[in-house]
Amino acid sequence: MVKQLLILLTASVLIFSTQAHSRDTQHMLSIEAAMNSADFKEKLDPDIRFYFGDQPHPEIEKSFGQFVSNKKTNAFGKSDEAACEWVLLSAMLSLQDRVKAEGGNAVVNINSYYKKNTVSSETEYECHAGAIMAGVALQGEVVQIAE
Repeated sequence: MVKQLLILLTASVLIFSTQAHSRDTQHMLSIEAAMNSADFKEKLDPDIRFYFGDQPHPEIEKSFGQFVSNKKTNAFGKSDEAACEWVLLSAMLSLQDRVKAEGGNAVVNINSYYKKNTVSSETEYECHAGAIMAGVALQGEVVQIAE
C-alpha cells in the first residue's frame, strides 16, 4: 500500500512539475509604479537618468552606444509582479553600472528586449514569469546628456 502511494505521488509530482516549469507568462507592467517603490529610490543613483521608449530627454552631447541588460531572478514563492519588479531593478542596476563605466549620465530610448523582440513603451516594461524564474531584458543607449 505504501509503495503504491509512493509511486502515485512520484508520478503526480513529475506530471505537474513539467507543466509548472514550462509556464512563461508575459506581463506588461508599470514603469512608474516600479520607479516609485522604495527599493528603486534607494538603489538607483539619482544622478543617472533613465528615459523609456520615446520619452523626451535633454540634448545628447555624446553617445557611448547601445547596451543590453538581460536579467533573471528566482520567482519561486513570489507573485509575478513582485518577481518582475525585482528583476527590473536588477536590469536597471546593470544599465546604471554601464553608464558609470562609460562615463555617461543617462540611458535613453530604453526598450524591453526579451528574446531580442523589441517592445517600446514610455509607460510599461515587459517581463516573463514562470514557476521558478522571472526575466527582464532591456536595451538602451548610454549617453551624456546636457544638464
